[in-house]
This record gives sequence, C-alpha cells and structure tokens, in this order.
Amino acid sequence: MAQPKTLLLVDDNDDLRTELAELLAAGGEFAVVQAADGASGVKAALESRPDLVLLDVDLPDTNGREVCRELRARQIACPVIMLTAADTEAEMVGGLDAGANDYVTKPFRLAVLQARIRAQLRSHEQSEGAVFRLGPYEFRPSAKVLVDGSGRKVRLTEKETNILKYLYRAGEKPVPRDELLAEVWGYNAGVTTHTLETHVYRLRQKIESDPAGGRLILTEGGGYRLAP
Repeated sequence: MAQPKTLLLVDDNDDLRTELAELLAAGGEFAVVQAADGASGVKAALESRPDLVLLDVDLPDTNGREVCRELRARQIACPVIMLTAADTEAEMVGGLDAGANDYVTKPFRLAVLQARIRAQLRSHEQSEGAVFRLGPYEFRPSAKVLVDGSGRKVRLTEKETNILKYLYRAGEKPVPRDELLAEVWGYNAGVTTHTLETHVYRLRQKIESDPAGGRLILTEGGGYRLAP
C-alpha cells in the first residue's frame, strides 16, 4: 500500500470538518490535518507541508481566497481545492485567480471530492513544482535537491533523483532491481551491472544518518523501497 497523502482541511464548521476528515481518512489513502480558521490553516500548512489543501471560502477570520494567496506567497505549492456554497462564475474565477487549482460546490458527494483530490494529486506529481516528503527531507525533484528541517540542501544527480522518484511512487512496495534498471537506465532484464548498487550506496552516503543501516532506503525483496 502506498504511503497516505496528507490533506489539510480548513473549515470552520466543526461537525462537517470532523465528519469529512473521518470519511477521507477511513480507507487509509489519506491522512487529514484539520484547521478551523484561516490563521491556523496557514500555520498548519507550514508545519505539516500537506500534499493537498481543502479550503473553505467562508472562514470566521478571513476569506479563503486570501488564505490561498498567503499560502502561495509562503511557497506552499501543493494543489488547493476551494470548498464553497456559492457556485457563481465570479466566485470561481476569484478563487482560481487567488491560486486555487479547483473548485467544489457544497453539498458534494464524497466520491466526487475524492476523485477531484486524486486528479489534482496526479497532476501535481508530474509538475515541475512537485514537492514530496521523504523522511526528514523535502524532496524537490525538479531542482534535484533534498532539503532538511534546518534548510540544508543535499544536491542530487539526475539518476539519484529518478531513483527516489520511482521508489516514492511505488509506496511501500519493494521495487525489484531489474525494474529500477529498466525504468531509470533503460537496461533490459538480466543485464549484469553494479550501476544501481553503486548509486544507492552513494545516495545512502548523502542522506542517511547511518548509511550502513539503510533506514530511508531499504533493501528488500531483491530490490529497494523507501521507509514509510
């Protein structure tokens, strides 16, 4: 099973927010962080670095569009889906102009919201601005860099970046050696080479606190996977 995506749900309706958070988290696909107003929503976004934000337009301390603008100004690049009871064109355009990626009108069906969330996550993962959580790091594939909590940057080669991207998308499923060689280098199955092992060794030297222990990149099932 893939690692759950972190959703930040910002809505001042306590009953609706709590129920929706429970429903979204029920299948294990998503982990949900909750906030009841704009200020706490921005704070939660900076702390949790969510994969996607569900943002109500009508908040007690500010307008959701202003929250979206602040998130973008603070370099929160993940998708933002606005939730609103109004379905006017002006409302929708205002949210999109503020930096939102999509709009869902209340009341909505859970299955439709989940589908919109998945679509935005898929699109973002393929974008230049995608940012992933990898252990203590933020992984920024387009910049070929890992950034730790103190802001220290670990530069990656193109192959190292591609290895981490492929392992990340595989979730908790071990990726066989031959599959990685085929996807990252284009090698046919059965090719005898230590190229992959050498790159994984160098990656561990760069990013593991104990390279010999392999706590972030695990050797398993004739291949590799990332730790949850």
